[in-house]
Amino acid sequence: MSISVLTFGCRLNIAESEVIKREAEAGGVTDAVVFNTCAVTAEAVKQARQSIRRVRREQPDTRIIVTGCAAQADSAPFAAMPEVNRVLGNDEKLSAAAWRGDARVAVGDIMASTGIRAHGIDAIDGHTRAFVQVQNGCDHRCTFCIIPFGRGNSRSLPAEDVIAQARRLVANGYREIVLTGVDITSYRDGELKLGALVKRLLRGVPEIARLRLSSIDSVEADVDLLDALAKEPRLMPHLHLSLQAGDDMILKRMKRRHSRADAIAFCDEVRRLRPDVVFGADIIAGFPTETDDMFARSLDLVDDCGLTQLHVFPFSPRPGTPAARMPQLDRALIKGRAQRLRERGEAALRAHLDAQVGATHRVLTERGGIARTEQFTAVRLNASLAPGLFLDLTVAGHDGRQLLAA
Repeated sequence: MSISVLTFGCRLNIAESEVIKREAEAGGVTDAVVFNTCAVTAEAVKQARQSIRRVRREQPDTRIIVTGCAAQADSAPFAAMPEVNRVLGNDEKLSAAAWRGDARVAVGDIMASTGIRAHGIDAIDGHTRAFVQVQNGCDHRCTFCIIPFGRGNSRSLPAEDVIAQARRLVANGYREIVLTGVDITSYRDGELKLGALVKRLLRGVPEIARLRLSSIDSVEADVDLLDALAKEPRLMPHLHLSLQAGDDMILKRMKRRHSRADAIAFCDEVRRLRPDVVFGADIIAGFPTETDDMFARSLDLVDDCGLTQLHVFPFSPRPGTPAARMPQLDRALIKGRAQRLRERGEAALRAHLDAQVGATHRVLTERGGIARTEQFTAVRLNASLAPGLFLDLTVAGHDGRQLLAA
């Protein structure tokens, strides 16, 4: 019988789900549904719990095993669910030995993890792009964030292991590689930082047609990374930034390490080096103590940084974090601010799409009649094509969310 893995959350979880399938099979697990959970927001945890109950109703005889960040950070609520057979931690989910065990809860001390094992994988099921883990964990303690308790402290995969994994995936037909982790700009292999890793990877695997980065912390972007963005056309002109807020006092209360001016200066500098770059960003609406004026500065940051794609998060207090103990805002106010941010993001995206009409782009096809430009903008094709093909096409228009091919 098969093992089905339901993945919640980030690209790192997507990559790890491929390892889960292999290690669970090696551990003798059969006829099971594995939930690889996310803990970023309370909503993500709620969705996982709802999905667990639904699967139990639909498949009453299957084994349900819960793992991932939510299970690592707080295993007890999952262990208490009658629908759940086992709970595994984030280290344990990648070990065949743990899958062979029979303890109902096998969740170790993630803070004791000091390295990353190289888990060679051949494919990322259902994805045109291949995700390569370069780093895990985070040494920073932002006051709103539970992720260090799910992932542990920062640790990095040696550069040669990163190159070997990318080479393996490219040999299996992947044209685009995405470097992923929890805090990839903290990458360290001895003195080697992320920028030098990018350069070494592109030299070592010339078959990589496109290289992307997952979310980065702009304040940690090193000189080599900026140099690679300026000079290496295979490093795609799209950066997703962990900005979180546009007001300096809120940034301090979040324990972020950049200021509003830092964020704007970074975007200006990268745009000078790579004029075709497009920025996305994470922004939290309704952080504790946020006033109307503070929120207005987050709204204005969309234009001041020239952001095109927003991931908006209504503030969600995570138990055990300092922000959960701060004076909270009314939920309706938070919801309203999140909607205003989304509307500002939608307007920014429309402006970007307007500017692309009539332009010619080289796109990479995906499933479902979609392709992506180098800037990661979605393009609706006139016909459904096989994924993984490069095409040069002219943009005829857009529907407010994606470009339309001529």
